[in-house]
Amino acid sequence: MRITNSLILASGLLAASTGASAGDLLQWQNNSLTYLWGKNFAVNPSIQQTVTFEHADAWKYGDNFIFVDKIFYNGDKDFNNGPNTYYGEISPRLSFGKIFDQKLAFGPVKDVLLAMTYEFGEGDTESYLIGPGFDLDIPGFDYFQLNFYQRHTEGSRAGDNVWQITPVWSYTIPVGKSDILIDGFMDWVVDNDATSRRGTYHANLHFNPQVKYDLGKALNWGEKQLYVGFEYDYWKNKYGIKDSDAFDTDQNTASFLVKAHF
Repeated sequence: MRITNSLILASGLLAASTGASAGDLLQWQNNSLTYLWGKNFAVNPSIQQTVTFEHADAWKYGDNFIFVDKIFYNGDKDFNNGPNTYYGEISPRLSFGKIFDQKLAFGPVKDVLLAMTYEFGEGDTESYLIGPGFDLDIPGFDYFQLNFYQRHTEGSRAGDNVWQITPVWSYTIPVGKSDILIDGFMDWVVDNDATSRRGTYHANLHFNPQVKYDLGKALNWGEKQLYVGFEYDYWKNKYGIKDSDAFDTDQNTASFLVKAHF
């Protein structure tokens, strides 16, 4: 197994953030569970239920985001994974502004970071991503990140040494006595990778926003704790598989969601 610098750094950062509270390093953290139900998914079985755990935090020298999906195929079976599967990502970032205690702001840029991601799941899914990240100050947005990654695959599949652009955002709209939160990400892999030994991986675009109503705030249960809404999922050339008349790999669907923060 190839062990890259990104994995080593990710492990060190996560270990540091886990014990941060003892050393006054942890600035904030948030955890959540989400239930999703949707249909018309491509490549995998059409109807899916997903339970997602998410963790986000900021600490003295950067921030971390982790999620793990447990996906159920509603009694159907996937050709590779059976009736259910899992997938997750660990995404630590090192802030140069925090490390050097300097304000690295220019134009819309608030901070410059080293961004990393470790992708894992069932089967041959492991990848390591590393590259520059930027926190942007865009009026109206709660936050806006723009990360550039070079992807490195583990195992024998294609998709090695290709570039990915990932914006991540959050936007809040007041509505009556509550709010609508629009947040999400886009993964745009801009390169193809084709070799005789590893096969072909096509450029692809995965656009995944959530539109959520703060039901907890509306019911006076506390704000930013309980949301209901939907997740839109558009994925052109899903998994890097080129869409064709023989095999539809363009995903365009939406899922109902309930999300609880704790």
